[in-house]
Amino acid sequence: MRKLLFPRVLLFPLNFISAARKNTVGGQAIIEGVMMRGKNMVSWAVRKSPSEVMVEQMPFTSVCKKHKILSLPVIRGAINLFESLSLGYKALSRSAEIAEQYEQNDKAGKKKNPTMEKLYSFISFAVAMLISVGIFMYAPMWIISQFIPRESAFLFNSLSGALRIVLFIGYLILISMWKEMRRVFEYHGAEHKAIFTFEDGKELNYENMHPYTTVHPRCGTSFILLVGIVCIFLFSIVDALYISIFGPFPNVLARLLVHLSLVPLVGGTSYEVLKLSDKYKEVPLVGLLIKPGLWLQKITTKNPDEHQLEVASLALKAVI
Repeated sequence: MRKLLFPRVLLFPLNFISAARKNTVGGQAIIEGVMMRGKNMVSWAVRKSPSEVMVEQMPFTSVCKKHKILSLPVIRGAINLFESLSLGYKALSRSAEIAEQYEQNDKAGKKKNPTMEKLYSFISFAVAMLISVGIFMYAPMWIISQFIPRESAFLFNSLSGALRIVLFIGYLILISMWKEMRRVFEYHGAEHKAIFTFEDGKELNYENMHPYTTVHPRCGTSFILLVGIVCIFLFSIVDALYISIFGPFPNVLARLLVHLSLVPLVGGTSYEVLKLSDKYKEVPLVGLLIKPGLWLQKITTKNPDEHQLEVASLALKAVI
């Protein structure tokens, strides 16, 4: 396997961790770079070499703007989740290709094989999906099923949801110790600083960007915690209905398949909750509720250097 295949796999569960869009701008850290999404454009800037940054952009308009019914609450959140994951993985794969092209040219001058590139991309996607579903969905449910009766709904989902969050936090701490992942988290911090600078109407340069914090109130890290909480309540309601009609789930896999079918509803609901929390963040109780997401960003963001801030600024300039 290639050197950059492993980081690509590990980063897939982090596609949720991007700044929620406001003023038509949002972003995501990728391998040696930053992706930015504007009103009608998506771009990514990747450091190809110590002296060169590659910037690519493409037009993109959400289907929610093309079809009014898709812009309804919850539905728009589910659509936004799918679009963000799709664009995020595309940018992540492309950044790995760019970074690897530099490594190959620098070491041996080899040309990439398009067929092998597609194969590696497919393998990384498949492995990433297995990791995400296996570790963060199936494993918590299987563990809790060893102690909680099958007919349980709220208790089962409360404990498996709590375990899911604990596993994810442990996952973040573990991969943050790896040098390559730490660089991704530094680019995550650069992305936040660039968005802060833009939102304050300042020029995107090092002097303006550097003073800002890496902790952004609309970061997708908070979204992930909301997903965990929303999962507990929605899964509990659906499980209770299922059990009352059909009886206890025959096994954990059957329960998992039902829960996976609810992912769009979970994503859409979490999106609406995140928007409300941002709107009413000045309310003391709401401010208290969003603090865990801010604390978690201490893991997923690190202070970037001048070169990383340059990459983030180039990505953002390409979409504004």
